[in-house]
Amino acid sequence: MKTTYSILLIFFVSASVFAQRLDKEKIKALKIAHITEQLNLTENEAQKFWPIYNTNEALEDQLRKQSTARRKEKNQEDLSETEAKSLLLDMVQLENDKQELQSKLVNDLLKVLPATKIIKLMQVERSFRRKLIEEYKERHSRRD
Repeated sequence: MKTTYSILLIFFVSASVFAQRLDKEKIKALKIAHITEQLNLTENEAQKFWPIYNTNEALEDQLRKQSTARRKEKNQEDLSETEAKSLLLDMVQLENDKQELQSKLVNDLLKVLPATKIIKLMQVERSFRRKLIEEYKERHSRRD
């Protein structure tokens, strides 16, 4: 009987992880489509844009994971003053790293795109995030 429960538990956990991965891949595909449609990149621009953009996205994701892992290391209530100070300094450094990454992205994109399209990219990313949030709220309001 324990084996059956264990197998079912593993199945449901695996299905949950797979669904999360599928959702992330789906969101990424939707984001690419949204950016492509909104920026109206030429073929030449797209060939140069996407490697730069994808590299930046991977580095941002890495920073997010570091930030999340660092904050989850220890319960906030259990932090000593020294640990809290160290965490704060790490958080500030991560924000600085994000800013540096953003500056590098802009500088790299200026080599392949006009400034007007880079500004539009920033607007397009914000509009995509808003759409995601609205979709999330809508789905969760239907569950309640």
